[in-house]
Amino acid sequence: MPPVRSRFLIWLAAASASVLAVGLAAPCSVLAAAGPSQAQLKELEVALKAGGTGLSSLLERGPGLDPTLVELRRRALLKQFPDASWTLTPGPSLKDGRSTVQLQLSGTHTQGSTIYRLQASQLLSLTTSGGKITGQAVIREQSLLRSGAEDVAISLLIPDAVLTGQRYDVDVVFDEPLDGAVVAGGLVALSAQQTSALMSPTLQLGALGGGGLFKTVQAPYSPGEQTWAVLLVHPKGIVSATKRVRVVADRSQLNP
Repeated sequence: MPPVRSRFLIWLAAASASVLAVGLAAPCSVLAAAGPSQAQLKELEVALKAGGTGLSSLLERGPGLDPTLVELRRRALLKQFPDASWTLTPGPSLKDGRSTVQLQLSGTHTQGSTIYRLQASQLLSLTTSGGKITGQAVIREQSLLRSGAEDVAISLLIPDAVLTGQRYDVDVVFDEPLDGAVVAGGLVALSAQQTSALMSPTLQLGALGGGGLFKTVQAPYSPGEQTWAVLLVHPKGIVSATKRVRVVADRSQLNP
């Protein structure tokens, strides 16, 4: 199939699982153990929807966190998904004792007669100081965007973290038999600039066999991150997925 460029930024917008994820994730060792209270998390939920001074009163520039970019990305996301809502709840503690926050994002976009449904999640380590959130590290992040009357069930088999230079599998598997259905798909690595600006890449689609998309890729030789975007075309609808993979130099950081 020829290269396909999305006419809309919907599936790429899914790469912003949270507007808090701006630029490169801060290294896990940067942030202290102190995290936000449940009251602060609830205030942040409300502020993400409302924007304006609510966010500026809660966020302060720090490692992995830029309040100005948060607001810009929040507005861009709401243009695509005007009913977007965020839910923040306490997550499991990390090995070093730091608390985490589980973030869930959902929203819909209507284009003509088609409704696109977004579900995204992050596991974050947030740090606070003086009543404000002053930094963040992204531990885990992925998103799914679907169209069609019913969800096409898939499994996103991509690791949360890999070692520098490591070769690893990026697999997306249809959970139900294809029963002769013709499906197509493609995979592309998104640059930090693309994810930050919600730029739409050109994606080469090809016919898929074996019930999914299976690729072996290589991590960069320097610590940082990789973000993958997958687009699947199925008779029941379109499925797109994004996954952020942390690239670390120390094996102990694979499971913080």
